[in-house]
Amino acid sequence: MSQTEKDPSTELEALEAKLDTLIAQFNQVKNENKSLKVKQDALVKEKAKLLEKTTLAKTRVEAMIARLKAMEHDS
Repeated sequence: MSQTEKDPSTELEALEAKLDTLIAQFNQVKNENKSLKVKQDALVKEKAKLLEKTTLAKTRVEAMIARLKAMEHDS
């Protein structure tokens, strides 16, 4: 057998090794994707809470300003 010809069992072993590597990489990416989706969901919920707090704070500040303006006009 010349050097350019490869033993079929060697080729098969190399292919199996590559396939095992690809499967491991796929599983790693799948797990990372799942983790990122969980983090994204948590961040979306946190953003919604922060927007709600910001809206509430804005409403309160606007109400205080309105009361101060009313007090200013009454004086």
